[in-house]
Amino acid sequence: METEIPANYSYMGRTISDISVDDSTSAFSDCNSDISGEFPTPSTQNRRFLITCASENSECLIRQLVEDLESCSIDVQKQAAMEIRLIAKNKPENRLKIAKEGAVRPLISLITSSDLQLQEYGVTAILNLSLCDENKDLIANSGAIKPLVKALKTGTATAKENAACALLRLSQIEEHKTTIGRSGAIPLLVNLLENGGFRGKKDASTALYLLCSVKENKMRAVQAGIMKPIVELMADFGSGMVDKAAFVLSMLVSIPEGKIAVVEEGGIPVLVEIVEVGLQRQKEISVAILLQICENNLAYRQLVSREGAIPPLVALSQSGTTRSKQKAEILIDLLRQPRSGNNASRTPDVSD
Repeated sequence: METEIPANYSYMGRTISDISVDDSTSAFSDCNSDISGEFPTPSTQNRRFLITCASENSECLIRQLVEDLESCSIDVQKQAAMEIRLIAKNKPENRLKIAKEGAVRPLISLITSSDLQLQEYGVTAILNLSLCDENKDLIANSGAIKPLVKALKTGTATAKENAACALLRLSQIEEHKTTIGRSGAIPLLVNLLENGGFRGKKDASTALYLLCSVKENKMRAVQAGIMKPIVELMADFGSGMVDKAAFVLSMLVSIPEGKIAVVEEGGIPVLVEIVEVGLQRQKEISVAILLQICENNLAYRQLVSREGAIPPLVALSQSGTTRSKQKAEILIDLLRQPRSGNNASRTPDVSD
C-alpha cells in the first residue's frame, strides 16, 4: 500500500527508521479483496455467469448489463449489479472492461438508492471495480466518495464493510485522501472500527491508516474519538487487531493531540505490556510509539517509567532484532535521563 510513514528518529547521533514499509504492508496485507458472501442466483443466471467467465469476449454481455443498470425496474437493476459484481470479482480483466463500458456512474447512482439491497449491490460492484488500480481515479472522479460515505452511514452491515473497503482502495491514491477526509468518512470509519464485525474492523483500520498519513485527517480521527477503540484493540491480544491498531496509532501520535489522547485513554500501560509480552513486531512498533510519546515530555517519560517499562526494554535490547535493539536502547537512555528540563535537547527529534 502506498502511504507515508513517520519520520526517522535522530538521537545522540543515531538515526533509525520508525516503521518499515514491509512491516506496515504485512500488517494490512489481508485487507485486499471483496470477501463477502456470494449472492444466490437462479440456475439460469448461474449458467449465464459461467458462460461469461468462460468466454474470451464478454463485451456484449457487459454492455447489456450496463444498460440494465439504468432500467426502470429495481429488480432488473439488482440483477445487473449483482452480475457485474460477480463478473468483476472472479475475472480481474473484466474490471477494466466493465469500467470502459460506462458502468461506474450508474453504479454510483445505485449507491444512493433508498432500497438497501440495491445500495448494497451497487457498493459491492464499485468495490470490486476499485480493485483495479486503473479504475480508482475514474471511480473517485465520477463522484463515488460521497455516496460511499452515505452507505457507510446508512447501509446494511455488508454495505458498510464494503464501503469501507472501497474507500480504503480509493485512499491508496494520495490526492483522494484529503477529499475522503473532508467528506465525513473518518468518524464513520472510527465507529466501524469500534462497533463493526472483524472484517469491518480490519477494513476500517486499513482505511484509517492510509487516510491518517494526511495531517488534517489525523486531527479528524482524534476528534472522532479513535483512541478508545485503538487502545482497546491493542489491549486485546485475542482480537487479531493488535498490529493494525498499533500502526494506526503510530500515525496519530505524530501530532500533539494524538499523544494527549492516547495517554488520557490509558494507552501507556497497554504499550508497555506489549513490549513485555507481545510478538516481536508488536514490541518494535510499541517501542517506536513510546519514543514518540516521550519526546520532550518529562511527565510522559515518568509515566512510562512508573509502568515498569525499563526491565522489558532491557530484555528487548538484548534479545530483539537489530532494529528493535536500537529502539529499546534509545528509549532506555531517554527514560534514564536526569529528570530535568535541562536535557530536553537530548530527546528524540520526531517531526510530523
